[in-house]
Amino acid sequence: MIIINMKLQTLTSLLAGAVLMTGCSGNASTSGANEPPTHFITTEATRLMKHGKPYSFIGCNMWYASILASNGQGGNRERLCRELDELNALGITNVRILAGPDAGSNLANPAKPYLQEAPGVLNDTILEGLDFTIAELEKRDMDAVIYLNNAWDWSGGYGFYLKECGYGDSPNSNVEGGYDRYVNYCANFSRDTVAQELYYKFIEQIVSRRNSITGRLYSDEPAIMAWQLCNEPRPFAKDTKEQFARWIANAAALIKSIDPNHLVSTGSEGIVGCEGDSSLFERIHADPNIDYLTIHIWPVNWGWASRLDPDSDINKACQKTSDYIAVHSKISQQLGKPLVIEEFGFSRQNNKVGLEIPTESRDKFYRHVFNEVKASIDSGGPVAGCNFWGWSGSGRPRDLVWQPGDDYLCDPPHEPQGWYSVFNCDSTTIAIIREAAKTTNK
Repeated sequence: MIIINMKLQTLTSLLAGAVLMTGCSGNASTSGANEPPTHFITTEATRLMKHGKPYSFIGCNMWYASILASNGQGGNRERLCRELDELNALGITNVRILAGPDAGSNLANPAKPYLQEAPGVLNDTILEGLDFTIAELEKRDMDAVIYLNNAWDWSGGYGFYLKECGYGDSPNSNVEGGYDRYVNYCANFSRDTVAQELYYKFIEQIVSRRNSITGRLYSDEPAIMAWQLCNEPRPFAKDTKEQFARWIANAAALIKSIDPNHLVSTGSEGIVGCEGDSSLFERIHADPNIDYLTIHIWPVNWGWASRLDPDSDINKACQKTSDYIAVHSKISQQLGKPLVIEEFGFSRQNNKVGLEIPTESRDKFYRHVFNEVKASIDSGGPVAGCNFWGWSGSGRPRDLVWQPGDDYLCDPPHEPQGWYSVFNCDSTTIAIIREAAKTTNK
């Protein structure tokens, strides 16, 4: 999800709707280990394939899984198993997660604890949490997309590597003029080959790992669908497009050299994430080491719907969503590769936060995206699946601002807690998700 420069009026609106929410009780995991998949997910033209058959899915984002699955700070394996059981019962078969946070900016509120404290210095506890997550997904015949970097500093990402190369802390994007300073700062990642080399070394450490629970190399894990280069990679400047495309290609080639069994994707938002340049989006996804295309859809963040009254613009947001999918579907068809809508979200009514706030607009938006996915699949189009943002399940926010010790939600620490969350008590949204999974999953 992209970093936002929240206006005071919007923050006031969110505060007005905020409530302190308590947890709901849940049972520990009771699912047994299913027979593990015997084939990796592959592509065949514009289709994903699993067990020799077309694979389509309704999935979710759960970036915090490896922290939650750890035995250290922030860890709660009982909750992790419970969340996966609930998702499995809903028919969710695909979960997009972050390998783990990098040490973040002192000017931000980054996710903690860190997986990468310093270049090449990895937290074994978080790594074992990633091992555990992969093993538990396999038990439920669920698949993981694991992203290895982040263009936004809520998990370190670009800012971590740039700070290590002498650029200082990433600027705070949520102050006046901060977003432009952040963009100018992060454009340096595409320019700085030393920062990129530090990232490549991290790729090598993660992708070549042996799972401490299953005993397999990650390259042999059936529950991994794809490695992803970055969450929402952007060049952040028009003059860095060539360097941006180059590091994308280099990173993809490196992953394939270590792990030829799994798919590789960019994590791109689409044309929005390529400085509005459709040819750049097409170019980075034409690379032979990139197996499928990705897009994200954020109507409120992108101005397709008003921040102060997004509900009044829901029909416009749905139409723009259809148009955005259509443009990228055409590129997918031209490249002969599948397309996944791997992030999308919409706020509760009036852009407020709180379990008592209705979800009518969000429900309409979710239903619209799910219908677009199913229509593409039924017509032989390139869309293979989608991952909503995101699953917070039994987690509950203590306040709008996340602090260590609070429950992990799909809303990253820099955003109001509960803003885009789907909780396990959101009955109408969950009913729509369940129905979509029932009619779409193959």
